Amino acid sequence: MTAVAAPERDATRPILEAKGLHTYFPIRRGILQRTVGHVRAVDGVDLSVLPGETLGLVGESGCGKSTLGRTLLRLLPATSGEVRFEGRDVLTVGGAKLKALRRDMQIIFQDPVGSLDPRMTVRDIVGEGLVTHGLGSGRERDVRVREILERVGMRPEAAGRYPHEFSGGQRQRIGIARALVLQPRLVVADEPVSALDVSIQSQVLNLLVSLKRDFNLTYLFVAHNMAVVGYIADRIAVMYLGKIVELAPAARLYTQPLHPYTVALLSAIPVPMPGSKRQRIVLKGDVPSPINPPSGCRFRTRCPIAQPVCAEVEPPLEMKPQGHLAACHFAGQPIPA
Repeated sequence: MTAVAAPERDATRPILEAKGLHTYFPIRRGILQRTVGHVRAVDGVDLSVLPGETLGLVGESGCGKSTLGRTLLRLLPATSGEVRFEGRDVLTVGGAKLKALRRDMQIIFQDPVGSLDPRMTVRDIVGEGLVTHGLGSGRERDVRVREILERVGMRPEAAGRYPHEFSGGQRQRIGIARALVLQPRLVVADEPVSALDVSIQSQVLNLLVSLKRDFNLTYLFVAHNMAVVGYIADRIAVMYLGKIVELAPAARLYTQPLHPYTVALLSAIPVPMPGSKRQRIVLKGDVPSPINPPSGCRFRTRCPIAQPVCAEVEPPLEMKPQGHLAACHFAGQPIPA
């Protein structure tokens, strides 16, 4: 499929912006299914993505990063807050305007097996968006499907086969083709390589980098592997228990992390040099429940440098002297061995 140049955009103005975003899931019990609490999956997130960049979103499993990505696309309902895509209100728009918005915002799902309908051929899976949006005739759709399949590294004859006939890496390429056939402006990649073998991960990552360049895409790249995010991201947002705790350009975050949680995540990255060792920081305890998070700083129950003020005052996500955002009262302080 021929790449189409995107319209001229202000590179300093966010293509996607979230303010005060909350996504809660009710907990219901009893015969009457009364709401007795909420799982605070996303709990007050401010985030912006610039045109043409790859923003990495990282954190442990259960921190809310996938929920955040799906809420931004309105695949999950937001409890409160605001999301704007190119100035359009994502959370309140409806009807034909919402349909047009979905064409510009697509997602690559984590599971390359469960996200593909086993009863549909690859042609129908990839071309479903074209049918939904009424783009082209039947013959033109077939041509576009075959072109995008070739672009993601699949042979054209794959269009007539079913998902179970392919490997995991090939299925993920089909999922990427489905997301890109509509030529969107923004793609949320929800852990697109976590279910793949290591050798296949590098191939898919290189493919995503190439597609971004050729189609002038903007990515929100969700992952839990810091090494993977560091390869593809321009900026990285670190998420913990429903909140962003640090955000910085990738190079700065890897060389000068400020939040102790980020330092701990980076310490888990293997060193590629034989004989070299990295000071590993092992966090004690389990991640607190998002139903009843700790007071003050949510990371304080596992933080090696926590002080009494951390339990009393929640640190805001603010600009630090080193030039990036961090939510910590003692950002940048050394972590004891």
